[in-house]
Amino acid sequence: MTQRMTELFDGYHDNYRDVVQSSIDFSGLPHHFFMRAKADLLRDLIAQRLDTERPEMLDVGCGVGSLHPLLHGMVGRLSGIDVSSASLTQARADNGAVDYREFDGRTFPFDDASFDLVTAICVMHHIVPAEWAHFIAEMRRVARPGGLVCVIEHNPYNPLTRLAVARCEFDRDAVLLGAGTTRKLMAAGGLREIGARHFLLLPWDAKPARRLEQALSGVWLGGQYAAFGAA
Repeated sequence: MTQRMTELFDGYHDNYRDVVQSSIDFSGLPHHFFMRAKADLLRDLIAQRLDTERPEMLDVGCGVGSLHPLLHGMVGRLSGIDVSSASLTQARADNGAVDYREFDGRTFPFDDASFDLVTAICVMHHIVPAEWAHFIAEMRRVARPGGLVCVIEHNPYNPLTRLAVARCEFDRDAVLLGAGTTRKLMAAGGLREIGARHFLLLPWDAKPARRLEQALSGVWLGGQYAAFGAA
């Protein structure tokens, strides 16, 4: 499994953003719009769920680090891990202040209770379902007591999301999991105060649309969702 993922993403490290953009061109929105939506959601969760103003964060399956420039000033120490060494080489070139490390696809290369915030953003659908529970357990292991574990994933109940996944070259083997499944995995893994928020429901960048979308975050038709719980 790990070898397959490594080879897959090593092959796309230099054109990852272009491949993603081609899969969402039908939306008329740039890839950056979707990255900023994730960063905005993380900012809200940090303010609402963490006591630390600038938490130390681990981004699991960080790829080429596309999100990381948007996190400046939001988090303190930022680390990223990935099974693709080629992707990490690109990430290091783009984000010199981030601590990037390779991992074997099984055990995160950090001690227990190392981070305030641990995220996995559009990663779990690349992992075989039999390994989902272990993946969540590793996220919890490296999170500090009271820290936050957050999984952001594609919503399988949104038809436009399914279209984007079908059009994406490296999502051919994706197994999408809904927010309910992710929340159950988190509960089984010992996380507490578990919640979920759907977003990317409205494909507009205007502030009124963003405010309306936040008000509708409980509606399960958003293009993506965040499931989160306390360690």
